[in-house]
Amino acid sequence: MSTRAEGFAPCADEGSRLLILGSFPSVKSRAEGFYYGNPHNRFWKTVCGFFGEETAKDVPAKRDFLRRRHIALWDVVLSCEIAGSSDASIRKERVADVAGLICGSAIGAVFCNGKLAYRLLTERAAPLAVPVLCLPSTSPANPRFDVNVWNAALAQVFGEKY
Repeated sequence: MSTRAEGFAPCADEGSRLLILGSFPSVKSRAEGFYYGNPHNRFWKTVCGFFGEETAKDVPAKRDFLRRRHIALWDVVLSCEIAGSSDASIRKERVADVAGLICGSAIGAVFCNGKLAYRLLTERAAPLAVPVLCLPSTSPANPRFDVNVWNAALAQVFGEKY
């Protein structure tokens, strides 16, 4: 059974250089009130690991990490009908104004965390004036996740020094 759910506001500031877009927050993320709240999701381990940092454990630590590393987070879907956390069940979605967020910001690239985020962004949102890359989903449901693909993409934005 699907219910109407709301996503989160963007987590971005004037220093954000990279925007990472997911599809829609999972049930666990919605309960935590912040992005990638499922402890089995590989997102925090991957991005924190790229910078050689311990995985951020709570929402204030996650926000601090994003600010220090100039990373913005948002989801392509602002609200939708969804059954649990299943991307496949998303219906009647309202798509975010990603171009509006990027306009006038320092964001120079967008990474989509998974195919649905990429498809919705490229098919339903306004065209972006920055490069957009589709990366393998960090979801625990994705058996094809590859941390090396993420590390290579992050190195393109932040340099090889990490």
